[in-house]
Amino acid sequence: MKKTIALLPGDGVGPEVMKGAVQVLKAIEKRFGHEFNMNEMPVGGSGIDTSGTSLPDETLQMCKNSDAVLLGAVGGPRWDGHSERPEKGLLKLRSELGVYANFRPVKSNAAFQDMSPLKKEIVKDTDLLIVRELTGGIYFGEKTRVDERAEDSLVYHKYEIERTVRIAFEEARKRKKKLTSVDKANVLESSRLWRETVVELSAEYSDVETEHLLVDHAAMKLIQDPSHFDVIVTENMFGDILSDEASVLLGSIGVLPSASLREDDFGLFEPVHGSAPDIAGKDLANPAGMIMSAAMMLKYSFHMNQESEAVEKALQEAFNAGYRTGDMRTGKFQHVSCSQLIDQVVYRIEEDAVSASLLELYV
Repeated sequence: MKKTIALLPGDGVGPEVMKGAVQVLKAIEKRFGHEFNMNEMPVGGSGIDTSGTSLPDETLQMCKNSDAVLLGAVGGPRWDGHSERPEKGLLKLRSELGVYANFRPVKSNAAFQDMSPLKKEIVKDTDLLIVRELTGGIYFGEKTRVDERAEDSLVYHKYEIERTVRIAFEEARKRKKKLTSVDKANVLESSRLWRETVVELSAEYSDVETEHLLVDHAAMKLIQDPSHFDVIVTENMFGDILSDEASVLLGSIGVLPSASLREDDFGLFEPVHGSAPDIAGKDLANPAGMIMSAAMMLKYSFHMNQESEAVEKALQEAFNAGYRTGDMRTGKFQHVSCSQLIDQVVYRIEEDAVSASLLELYV
């Protein structure tokens, strides 16, 4: 199968972790007989440096002409005094591509239960998916600043809520059939519209248990009893905050991937972590979130489930063998560099391919 992938390494550690995704995809390409045409373009701070804008026209056009987009990270203090923030390019990219539903899976496993700041019995059964509306809400509302007064508009249309919630219901049907809708309906009119829309749609999904939680209650319960949740669906800002909070459950934000999708399965895939400028260029970044984002691309945009599982399996085996980057702070495991962990994952993908070939000879 042939696919075209837009690569946007971005800023900070973005280019380092993107290197891992590319090497993994090349190993998958070789093992399964695919052809991935991968093209690299600037975005964020690197776009500002090369073209004077955080989302150059050439970058956007390449993304629109591709089958999926992989992004590393954007931002950093280097551009603090610039008239345009690097993050503006990412927000515009999401909007221009129409990727309105953001998936952030959080699944605990034995390999890093020892990393969590919470007790093992609290996190051990965590397996949840946060579905965040991505192209509406306060991040995209009108912003004004007059003297000592600032204003940000939080606007939602019913269709924006409905299409995201419907995707969340569909995902819940594939999992444990439980949906938790998070809002602030006791205070915000936009949240009241959100809740009303969820209630309406729930009638179409009677096989899915639906509950409503206020965002402050949900934030507490996420730490107290994360196994309570299956699929969480919420608006843009709440989803941003809750998904970063959920990263604490695993002990490192570096291992979390994300997928931003639209109805035709086109997607923008990126790790949850930021650009981490303090460790950029030092080969210290954790590539796991980026590698898992590539695995999500294989699964959701390309429907290559076997290939996606091969990436997940190789990364898990590397963790189980004791290979951890410095952010995965435990005393009993071997701390390795970003490139060394990448090598371990690629080695296991290739080793499995050799084992499968040998098995065929004797069957």
